[in-house]
Amino acid sequence: MSRRALLLALTLDALGEPPARWHPVVWMGSYLNAARRRWQATTPATQLLEGGLGWAGGATLAALTGVAAARLPWPAQGALLKPLLARRALLSAVGEVEAALHANDLPEARRLLAWHLVSRDTTHLSAAEVAGAAAESLAENLSDSVVAPLLAYRAGGLPLAALYRYANTADALWGYRTPELEWPGKVAAHADDLLNLAPARLTAACALLAAPLLGLDGRAAFRAWRSGRRATTSPNAGHPMSVFAGALGVRLDKRGVYVLNPAGRAPGAPDLRAARRLAHLTLILATLCLMLPRPPARPAHRGRP
Repeated sequence: MSRRALLLALTLDALGEPPARWHPVVWMGSYLNAARRRWQATTPATQLLEGGLGWAGGATLAALTGVAAARLPWPAQGALLKPLLARRALLSAVGEVEAALHANDLPEARRLLAWHLVSRDTTHLSAAEVAGAAAESLAENLSDSVVAPLLAYRAGGLPLAALYRYANTADALWGYRTPELEWPGKVAAHADDLLNLAPARLTAACALLAAPLLGLDGRAAFRAWRSGRRATTSPNAGHPMSVFAGALGVRLDKRGVYVLNPAGRAPGAPDLRAARRLAHLTLILATLCLMLPRPPARPAHRGRP
């Protein structure tokens, strides 16, 4: 798994996203939406089976496509890895919300937040809640949409990177605890949780290192992480989100769901600028970790003849 391909993918990400008709994540979404339209099961057991088989079919296709692409030279692999990342899109989306809040245009900030970053209803969010939701989404998606696919590529090349991106997309479309998706989406939700165990913790660790380098409160970040890493319904999202909350000194509150760093102040537009700086340095540190050479394989132990 070429480190040069990894760096090339990050470099190419600065150019933006490819057209939708050539975007592999769009293809994944099209498959998942088509599979969902074909669901017919009515009992929990059959819904679980139907959703699981649909998820497995897409996962197999994504991994096999990655296997075929893994035979290409490293520049081609870097170009194919790039659309599996979303660094520029994520930072740009948070920057747009920040600009709207700076202009005191709360309706536009709400619209941009819902359009780019969150699936919840933003109609009645306050300015502080909009800023907090953008910071939360930045921290969580830095792990899910940037660090995780890079880590997957480093660990298993394009096959694992493609499988990860498919699993994350499936969770975004199917992984909700609603009457319609509770059972058919269960495999997608748990697969995403499993694949994000390592990336979420790597992102949180790098954010803890990055915070004091930027003059932010590293001790507060660590305290917030210790108290908030398990506060979210996701076993992973709380790790990077709580570090960001403590480092920024803000309270991140999703109504009726969780509160991270409850002693912090209400977030605002200036905190999103600091959050983007923290995300940038966190990614640099995570990339440096991923660039480290792998330890040499240990020779097989041979007993005495």
